[in-house]
Amino acid sequence: MAGRIEDYALIGDMQTAALVCRDGTVDWLCLPRFDSHAIFAGLLGTEDHGFWRLGPAHASDTEPPRAARRGYRGDTLVLESEWDTPRGTVRVTDFMPPRDGAPQLTRIVEGVSGRVPMRSALRMRFSYGRITPWVHKVDGRTVAVAGPDSVWLDASTETYGKNLTTYSDFTVAPGDRVAFTIQWQPSHKEQPPVPDPESALAATEEFWQQWVEHGTYHGPYREAVVRSLITLKALTYAPTGGIVAAPTTSLPEEIGGVRNWDYRYTWLRDAAITLSSLLRTGYREEARAWREWLLRAVAGDPENLQIMYGIAGERELGEAELDWLPGYENSGPVRVGNGAAGQLQLDVYGEVTEALHLAHMTGLARNDYASLLQLKLIRYLEGHWDEPDEGIWEVRGPRRHFVHSKVMAWVAVDRTIKLIESGDADGPLEKWRDLRDDIHRDVCEKGYDKERNTFTQSYGSKELDASLLLIPQMGFLPPDDKRVIGTIEAIQRELSTPDGFIMRYPTDGDDAGVDGLPGDEGAFLACSFWMADDLAMIGRVDEARKLFEKLLALRNDLGLLAEEWDPRLQRQVGNFPQAFSHVPLIDTALRLTASGAYGG
Repeated sequence: MAGRIEDYALIGDMQTAALVCRDGTVDWLCLPRFDSHAIFAGLLGTEDHGFWRLGPAHASDTEPPRAARRGYRGDTLVLESEWDTPRGTVRVTDFMPPRDGAPQLTRIVEGVSGRVPMRSALRMRFSYGRITPWVHKVDGRTVAVAGPDSVWLDASTETYGKNLTTYSDFTVAPGDRVAFTIQWQPSHKEQPPVPDPESALAATEEFWQQWVEHGTYHGPYREAVVRSLITLKALTYAPTGGIVAAPTTSLPEEIGGVRNWDYRYTWLRDAAITLSSLLRTGYREEARAWREWLLRAVAGDPENLQIMYGIAGERELGEAELDWLPGYENSGPVRVGNGAAGQLQLDVYGEVTEALHLAHMTGLARNDYASLLQLKLIRYLEGHWDEPDEGIWEVRGPRRHFVHSKVMAWVAVDRTIKLIESGDADGPLEKWRDLRDDIHRDVCEKGYDKERNTFTQSYGSKELDASLLLIPQMGFLPPDDKRVIGTIEAIQRELSTPDGFIMRYPTDGDDAGVDGLPGDEGAFLACSFWMADDLAMIGRVDEARKLFEKLLALRNDLGLLAEEWDPRLQRQVGNFPQAFSHVPLIDTALRLTASGAYGG
């Protein structure tokens, strides 16, 4: 059985990523890309669907011992786990070197004290656990082959096959180092070069240390901010600049529920807010690469802007269910692809335009096509901003006039007006100023409940929505506006969990609610960070700091966050780690640091 979501560590090479459990088991790895088929899918099923366990030998493979200590080596993505056993202490170092060639996952075992018996158990299953590969030896190396894929295992100790699993049993004493590396290669190509694990480790550590040094944040929340920045970098697909929302699919938003989605794609919204955080912390090269990805993905067709694309800009992301996988803790179905790619979400135009505006304001070298794209987006919005859509939360129920979507349409127009006013673009300035006023008036008239002094989820509704917390952050209204304060306080009353975290919107249990889905979900971590931001903006800075530090306490021992927090089960839920959680963590830290609202 897979571990709890917070039991996992992330390692990756900026093209794919693996999740390593506290017991030394790699339960998730897609090769060669984030969105490729998994060769270890035990996270969403059983050990029969693929895993790689490396740790102290024990009597039962079903209950392996958990590491006594683990952590990343400094400001890197190199994971170290240590076990204390009756016979001594052992350390395992896991990492994936940033690559030019074949993707690699390397695991180095090091004896610390005593003499510790160790075991490696490697069970590769291709196509999300459905296909058992042909495993054999070639020139003394172990290779698993099925269809177009091959995975090569190199080990500095003997291996053997048993029960369709590759094992290695060995003992380490102080100073001993035993290395294992797997590499993916198209099966029709020659075998990849034999790896050099120690050189790869040194290069990986140096890469991350040098990357972190470019950051400009040195405030009181540095540890949390830097770990979040490293996580965002790890979720970036280096060849194209695309940023995945998470490296996993179908980790449930409710244990045992059906809210299970594939997040291994580039949402324009998530990528745009990620870009914002990277720019504000000194990472201009990542921002430039994302802007280039965006221009290629949209490719002169903004009228058909999708809310998400593949990591190389692919448009077809058809959704399917993998019925041979039972799902994480039997939370089915397991989905690959994402049908929401065809939805209309008008807020995306605002997020993209805001990101391009921020890039321009922070001095990123001008790109004429980026400015042209921005103008084309507004011309599209001119004729469509007043239509209903599926909104930021990708509802699978009827389209509505979501207030957040209208606010973000206003943002798109406002930022484009500023671009024209700066002299860096030409457009019908007065016409678009009128459009900006029209959208603002429409929202304030139709999306505001005067009796309750709060904006609502959609026109004519009584429900609230945590996305309304972005109204002051986007500059739609000033923080001291009574309607803003009323909205913040209403969301605190009606969408807070007992421990003070924020739900996205009301759900209706067994009945399909506004999102068209049965079941409930946890507190949405991004929304909880937005609340902390808003509290700081309206002067309740001590309350903001306390909420922020409560949120930091939800991170696992490695500083990682999933999408949501289940207040009933007191555990993380949803895809992991989640960019949409780590970005607002960074933003709130920056805001609190600027205001001086921090402890110590």
